[in-house]
Amino acid sequence: MTELKMASLTKKIVHGKPYYYLRESQRVNGKPKIVRTIYLGSAESIKERLVRPKVEEISIREFGGSVAAYSIAEALDVVATVDRHVPKRGHQGPSVGQYLLLAALNRCVAPTSKSQIGSWYEKTVLARLLPLTANQLTSQRFWDNMERISSDQVAAIEQELAQNAVTRFGLDLNCLLFDATNFFTFLDSFNQRAKLPQRGHAKQGHDNLRLLGLAVLATTDGDVPLLHHTYAGNQHDSVMFHSVVDQLFARCRALSQEVDQITLVFDKGNNSEVNLDLVEQGPVHFVGSLVPTQHEDLMAIQRQQMRRLDRSQLPAVWAYRTEKKVFDRNRTVLVTFNQQLFNAQQKTLTREINKRKRKLEKLQDKLQRTRPEDRGKKPTVAGIENNVKEILCGRHMKDLFSTQLTKTREGLPRLRFQFREAEYRKLKSMFMGKTILFTDHGQDWSDEQIVLAYRAQHHVEADFRRLKDPRYLSFRPTFHWTDQKLRVHAFYCVLALMILNLLRRKLAQSGIVLSIVEMMNQLTEINEVTLLYPVPQRSKEPVVQTQLSKINDRQKKLASVLGLDRFLHN
Repeated sequence: MTELKMASLTKKIVHGKPYYYLRESQRVNGKPKIVRTIYLGSAESIKERLVRPKVEEISIREFGGSVAAYSIAEALDVVATVDRHVPKRGHQGPSVGQYLLLAALNRCVAPTSKSQIGSWYEKTVLARLLPLTANQLTSQRFWDNMERISSDQVAAIEQELAQNAVTRFGLDLNCLLFDATNFFTFLDSFNQRAKLPQRGHAKQGHDNLRLLGLAVLATTDGDVPLLHHTYAGNQHDSVMFHSVVDQLFARCRALSQEVDQITLVFDKGNNSEVNLDLVEQGPVHFVGSLVPTQHEDLMAIQRQQMRRLDRSQLPAVWAYRTEKKVFDRNRTVLVTFNQQLFNAQQKTLTREINKRKRKLEKLQDKLQRTRPEDRGKKPTVAGIENNVKEILCGRHMKDLFSTQLTKTREGLPRLRFQFREAEYRKLKSMFMGKTILFTDHGQDWSDEQIVLAYRAQHHVEADFRRLKDPRYLSFRPTFHWTDQKLRVHAFYCVLALMILNLLRRKLAQSGIVLSIVEMMNQLTEINEVTLLYPVPQRSKEPVVQTQLSKINDRQKKLASVLGLDRFLHN
């Protein structure tokens, strides 16, 4: 039986000087027993603690986001991996690995230009974890170190980091996704040193700017990128796919001993007879899609002929399975109908039709009111033809409207138009809500597996949206003017994407499901606060106290799951 604890102050004389201890005692089984002793020090040191001086200096640095990303980079062994492939001779300042890691962490936490990295760095705990001087953080120092890295070294580094991600985080490789996008740049038209940025169809708009293409191979397990490829912004996807397919297969072989169990998912933009032959000869299975207008016989299949798929996995989806010769080879083909997709497409199409009707009616009315005696430049048939082309430039619009231009006796143009109801009914019946999938999987895969594999493309599409988000992971700003530096820039942007997706996946495995924006918003609000007190008497060192800023319950849980306390300065 134990009783309440009692505290007492005890003095000891050591070498003629008094020192004080706080002792806690209690009765155990009726006998007094000392259960705890705390050393308090001399009377002067006790007084100094009791009469605490005012804080001389307070330092607040961003902690949570930087440390969380840094911990994943540590697990991937980023610095050592880069330095093995791009070593420096002797002591030439920070290593290439340190520069690339800092660039990637900047993308993770607060994307900025190289000239601003130094000021951002000083406001984070990275100044303690990756100690660098102001002179080492200039734009020129970053560019000098980026200059050392060749395309072959980028590929070798990325492969080793991908292997680390797979083995150390246990990534599932059964289904891998390949897709491409492009990013606009501000390279001058007369800059001939860079061949990769070219004008083409910009997926973010800005067709007047030069584009850089980026293709990514990612997992469905956590959206983790395992390979990236930069290419000319005006290059067609099928041409790009042909140039990278050998590298794709080599990466798959390097990452998995069961490469024949991997299924590669890609979009119809990569289709060509040559590409499909290469995929056939490769080690992996595939799931792709076909261009609907090239297979009207399949699109003519009605929903009534289809089988409804498992409602728990794929609500409101029907499929018709068959075999067909595609690119000179017999393939399993699945025609699917998605009611939700149909509803969305019908709503969009109705909006676009009504918009064109209003514009054509406005143009028609304007021409009707035009008179020969009116002042100013008269409309011409050629000019109105161009106006009509602009109005009907959207998808399907030329098929859905018939237009006719005539001239009055005075030579003034008049417009007639009609909406083609029959074409609209055909479009709804044959094309809307439907997708054609094809695969080399036979009876070993169900209809549901094929559809779910293709639908998983949203993982890599989400990666592209993240790289285009200005808050975190932004591919821009891209202030580089040579192909070599653009390739290195793309590499550390994709590395940052790998780091944050692994971080998000780690939280999800502990039941904390957050978007990257939500995750980083919470983490970057966790600050490290350092209090500096004046130098006490008889001491050469100032008193320093470090602790975390006040954090909410969600942030406490994030910090606990990620083990962030181990990075707190003691």
